[in-house]
Amino acid sequence: MLTLLAFVIALGLLITVHEYGHYRVARACGIKVLKFSIGFGKPIFSWRWAGQPTEFSIGLLPLGGYVSMLDEREGPVDPAEAHQAFNRQPLRARAAVVAAGPLANLLLAVLLYAVVNWAGQQEPRAVLASPLADSVAAQAGLKGGEWVTQAGFSPEAMQDVRSFDDLRWQLTDGALQGRDLLLRVVTGQDGSQVTAKSPSAETPGFNREFVLALSALNATEIDTQLFRRIGLLGPWTPPVIGEVRSGGAASHAGLLAGDLVLRIGERPVRDGQQLRDLIRAAGPSPVAGGLAPSQIWQIERSGQTILLPVQPQVQAEGTALVGKIGAFVGAPPEMVTVSYGFWDGLYGGLKKTWDVSALSLDMMFRMVTGQASLTNLSGPLTIAEYAGKSASHSWSAYLLYLALISVSLGVLNLLPVPVLDGGHLMYYLYEATTGRSVSDLWMERLHRGGMAFLLLLMMVALFNDLVRLGA
Repeated sequence: MLTLLAFVIALGLLITVHEYGHYRVARACGIKVLKFSIGFGKPIFSWRWAGQPTEFSIGLLPLGGYVSMLDEREGPVDPAEAHQAFNRQPLRARAAVVAAGPLANLLLAVLLYAVVNWAGQQEPRAVLASPLADSVAAQAGLKGGEWVTQAGFSPEAMQDVRSFDDLRWQLTDGALQGRDLLLRVVTGQDGSQVTAKSPSAETPGFNREFVLALSALNATEIDTQLFRRIGLLGPWTPPVIGEVRSGGAASHAGLLAGDLVLRIGERPVRDGQQLRDLIRAAGPSPVAGGLAPSQIWQIERSGQTILLPVQPQVQAEGTALVGKIGAFVGAPPEMVTVSYGFWDGLYGGLKKTWDVSALSLDMMFRMVTGQASLTNLSGPLTIAEYAGKSASHSWSAYLLYLALISVSLGVLNLLPVPVLDGGHLMYYLYEATTGRSVSDLWMERLHRGGMAFLLLLMMVALFNDLVRLGA
């Protein structure tokens, strides 16, 4: 129920803002708006404000909307109202009306990001977990436990890193752009870890720099494998056992929730990420019947050190065999409250909208040119699923998700595809350049091609949704 409600609210808000952008600018240009509809098909509710010519309605199918304006190409127009017809407006006015919808979505995203910035939200502190073996982070010399304070693509362009989410965004951007990322970190006096025990600017330690060779990845898309190749899957967490499921290897070994793992065999365990990696790396024993060789775990429980033999179960994960113990591994990371003042929060919202727009365009270009897989496309089922998940997590997560979808809707509609707003702007660019409008014949051909392209896109997105749900 929450998923459906969150999806309907998201869709309703984004469509309303988009169509209101068209409506508001049309009215400002003196164009008569006949109908403002959220949804298609038979209206289930409609009304008209006193003294206003526009009919407002909510359609049966809430998968879009439209603003119908007075237009001589659509039907007869009273000569007394001809000056209010859309087709009679100067080129700049028509272009402004068409561009207003996508721009309204982008402005909504700026506002949503800014609201979250102003209110503040809890995010993981940017203390690094142990990097995966042979990853970019490991090759750079990171060990885990370093507190990242700044990151940038050059010493002159360093930005403060306020949370692990900040860092993850820079890693994504750098990987897709093929640019190496410079990190400035704080470590202990002896080069040891600065763990999540409240590091601060006053933490005694050394400031060091590391360069992540992200350009060597030749990344074309964002997925789990990209971050595994980078080697930084999450923030630092203590190597603590969480919920233990009955019947699993952890339960059989006598592990309890709250146990702190100190060593596995002779190997010290630094954090939750390393503990997960050691468990996953446990291979099957030829004589254990689907189990990994038994390991001696040194744990701390209620201030006492205990040795327990643990034998992970080996399970198939895709084409690989990995070890599992049937327990949640790693405590939640330390969180920090990230908030901004009015102007910084507004600038942050504007910058995030710009960055997400650029990333969206880059991914679309990669998919069109075959550099990235079409599996990156998501349809209504995935949008609904993540709307529900974000709403159940927190209001700020839901607002951030709304902002992301609003950016995607704005960017998509600005693409030069016939039937989209960007397609109409393409027609107007042609008109401005040649001095004549696109012929009716070519308009019809381009319209059909655009519709075919969009239908194909929708089919691919829906297929991806069904594959994800069935996975």
